[in-house]
Amino acid sequence: MTVPTRHRRSVRTTVIGVVLTAIMLFPVYWMLNVSLTPQQDMRKDPPDLIPLHPTFEGYKAVLNDQMPYLLTSLLIGLGTVILTLLPAAPAGYALAKLRPRGGGTLSIVLLIAQMIPGIVMAMGFYGIFLNLGLMNTWWGLIVADSTIAVPFGVMIFTAFMSGIPDELLAAAGIDGAGTLRTFWSVVLPVSRNALVTVSLFSFLWAWSDFVFANTLDTGGRLRPITLGIYRYIGNNNQEWNAIMATAVVASIPAALLLVLAQRYVAAGVTAGAVKD
Repeated sequence: MTVPTRHRRSVRTTVIGVVLTAIMLFPVYWMLNVSLTPQQDMRKDPPDLIPLHPTFEGYKAVLNDQMPYLLTSLLIGLGTVILTLLPAAPAGYALAKLRPRGGGTLSIVLLIAQMIPGIVMAMGFYGIFLNLGLMNTWWGLIVADSTIAVPFGVMIFTAFMSGIPDELLAAAGIDGAGTLRTFWSVVLPVSRNALVTVSLFSFLWAWSDFVFANTLDTGGRLRPITLGIYRYIGNNNQEWNAIMATAVVASIPAALLLVLAQRYVAAGVTAGAVKD
């Protein structure tokens, strides 16, 4: 292939990528545009492609009305990350390196667990939480959200830790480290990419959860941002700039985490794809 031909193909691929990216990101841009549009310009025909007279009234309303929901979602997200890592990391280590009896069956069960629709799990949790008195509690949502994240976390940790050389673990054993010490001092430090990947996806699932929140926290004092947006739409169905401002603010933590952790996630989700 000649250099001009490669150059033309590269330019064509770049243009197609830019166009597709613009199409996918247009709803995000429009959400930002509407959040800055004054209420009196909301029904203009045709609408303004850029906010000619931007207003921040919607964002003021968000800070006044939605901040408790944002803090609750942050609490639930961090709690879900902790509750996911505690069982998922040791389980992944056991399946990858200790190879317990029935490990293959357990891996299949974890894969099947990922296929169960969230609404089905929510109905089951409703009956259990009602009997245990966990309805309308933020820690109940942490437990529910972690049930989705733990199977995913175990599979990611298993794939990543399978690539850790056995010689590294053997060297730790020669130095007198037992199984737990080897896991804590050797395996976890070199599993940073997997830790970041599982933590990120766990947080994002908890942050964006609506099904569990709407089913298990219908009257609690602390509610996540997804319920805050839902209630806001119901109470302010004409104030679209405030509604979109709420969506923009709720998207900022997830977007920042994805940008900051991008390279770790790329390495974590592809771990185990190539075997020596």
